[in-house]
Amino acid sequence: MAHAALLLLISSTVFVGPAVSFYGASMTFMPGNRYPDGTVEMHFYYRESGKLPCDPQASWVCDSGDCGVLTYAEPDITDQDRSGQILWCQSERHMTTNVSGEEPFTLRGSGCCWANNVNDVHEWMLRSLVDTGRRSDTRTTNRSPVSATIPNIRVPQNCFQSLHLLVYDPDGDDVRCKCQSCHRHPNILLDEDSCTLSSNGTLDLGLHVFEFTLEDYPASNITLMNGDGISFRNPYNQTASANPAPLSQVPLQFGVEIQTPVHSCEPGVIRPSFLTPTPLHGDVQHAAVGCVHTITIRAQSLGHSTFDFQVSGPWNMSKTLRNASQGITEATLTWTPQESDLHHHVPVCFAAETIQSQSEMRCIVIAVAKLRVLSGEAEVFCEDNSISIAVSKASLKGIDQNWLQLRDPTCSLTSNDTHILGTMSLNTCGTRMEDSGDFLVFKNEINSFEDPNKVITRRSQVKIGFSCQYPKVASVSNHYTNKKSDYIFTESSFGTFSYSFDIFTNNNFSSWVDPSLYPLEINLMDMLYMGIAAHSALPEVRIFVESCRATPDDNPYSALFYDIIKEGCIMDDTVEVYPSDPRTYDFGIHAFKFTGGYNEVYITCSVILCAEGNSNSRCAQGCLREPSHKRRRDVSKETARHYIKQGPFRVVRQTQHSAAASENGGSLHVSAGTGVFAGLFIISIAVLVGLLVYKAKKTRAPDRMYLMSNF
Repeated sequence: MAHAALLLLISSTVFVGPAVSFYGASMTFMPGNRYPDGTVEMHFYYRESGKLPCDPQASWVCDSGDCGVLTYAEPDITDQDRSGQILWCQSERHMTTNVSGEEPFTLRGSGCCWANNVNDVHEWMLRSLVDTGRRSDTRTTNRSPVSATIPNIRVPQNCFQSLHLLVYDPDGDDVRCKCQSCHRHPNILLDEDSCTLSSNGTLDLGLHVFEFTLEDYPASNITLMNGDGISFRNPYNQTASANPAPLSQVPLQFGVEIQTPVHSCEPGVIRPSFLTPTPLHGDVQHAAVGCVHTITIRAQSLGHSTFDFQVSGPWNMSKTLRNASQGITEATLTWTPQESDLHHHVPVCFAAETIQSQSEMRCIVIAVAKLRVLSGEAEVFCEDNSISIAVSKASLKGIDQNWLQLRDPTCSLTSNDTHILGTMSLNTCGTRMEDSGDFLVFKNEINSFEDPNKVITRRSQVKIGFSCQYPKVASVSNHYTNKKSDYIFTESSFGTFSYSFDIFTNNNFSSWVDPSLYPLEINLMDMLYMGIAAHSALPEVRIFVESCRATPDDNPYSALFYDIIKEGCIMDDTVEVYPSDPRTYDFGIHAFKFTGGYNEVYITCSVILCAEGNSNSRCAQGCLREPSHKRRRDVSKETARHYIKQGPFRVVRQTQHSAAASENGGSLHVSAGTGVFAGLFIISIAVLVGLLVYKAKKTRAPDRMYLMSNF
């Protein structure tokens, strides 16, 4: 680190630096030493993003209270643009101050200017509220919420659905995201609980500015002791008339650049998709001082190669890239925590970069301890709807099983002579489901805990994380690459379930078309019999086909499409739905093709599985001509919307006579009357005219069929 300087924080004029392109900032803080005279050492970690040169523009001053003397170090670059365009940069600065601890204090930083943005925001201001009082629950000073973002968030206009921000609190407090300026974004909804932004309409192209304040509230009533005084802090209650005071406040500001639309939002095509073993968003990893900590990130993009990974992390974290096959790029992040990082909870955010787009942003937390946390030797058993773990007692010598618990302490652990045992379903005992990109991962952990009334302990800390991962979509048919029939999904409340999407030979739906015949050749106006079936171990579930869309190629987001079923409503007049059991949807439709020379048709359907008897589920709602986009899904009663595909169907080219022949039994042949007609033409014009009149009356219906077939 470069030389340190001293800055006496006083309530005075705010310095405004030169005009720069500010992209956002974040701050976290933690207590250090508490000295005998009551003075408390506080550590601040400030990250700022902008264009090069990569120098923080914030000038921190004391806004209220006794802020002490702030010692700050020269900033260090954490990451910068490697596209050659010098678009962005992020730096981190470590600051410390010693305060009396008599009262809360507030730091304020400000500057100008935000990068050009659609909200026309120029100046920016950051505030951090710090209370150094001793908490009654942790017996130490409060630690702030931990968060960060990558320097430059980019999303195609037609792909912005939600943005999950990191919200983690080292003390286990409830974190709330407050956004006083979010009224500038009429098409953005903020969930303060999860700190998630979601789209409520189309966003304008350009940079959108978000200025958040993160507040933490205790999970139960506690007291703070400052000198001789005591103050009370209560949990956050949305229904209460009085607003409780937060334990702390820290800023989180960032921009989201909305870019031009792309032809596909499917992860892994244009936008890179993360693959295992990439950490999941919100993961907490553990590192030890002086020990190398490694993070592996893998991303796949079939459209454009991944040339870099944006990373927001500690300044001395290194990054190496390796290109693999099939559009996969791997990044390895390595970091060796120093003594000064002890007890620090470090946010690390990352995203995969292509020239045209960017993956989702994921953020994790690295908790730094003096020694490695005991992890034990465990064996995990993954079943369709449950997880079991067996931990070897020999690997946890001296550990009392009675001081171990699952994430949900109401679930019990058992044991035999050699192992500590635990079994839980995929949606109980605090098991959490995470989307890793190519897998759904169900995670839980065994942790040691302490007597909250004791100040010391003689037990080692134990943390045994375990998980089961299931493929998000597993095609079990290998007959033809484009023929997709069986799909397997996993959700926390429904376990593992699957759908099959098959073509049948008739309306009995008893025999399906041999997959080896794909791509299936059809005649226009033939009746196609299709069946979608759900397969689940749960006894009372039902299937709902919400939509079916036809496209001329394998891209379900194709600009050229035809709705067969939309929002549960049948849109095509030839569709006929046949009676079936609650887990099956059998229907037929007259074969068609797209105009403009397309000869293939693909059909993609979105399906939902619901628990029987729930009148508020999407299954019970049926056809919605004017659907509400604000309906909240009950994850315990219905699954997410899943997409399954069938095709291609290839249209057999027909002539006028083949169409008529199909009408009269389906055989393809040349009519004998054609030769007679040619002979009569040579013999006599009069006979020809007579035959033409006769022929016109006889073949009028087939002629109409011919016109329809070539529409």
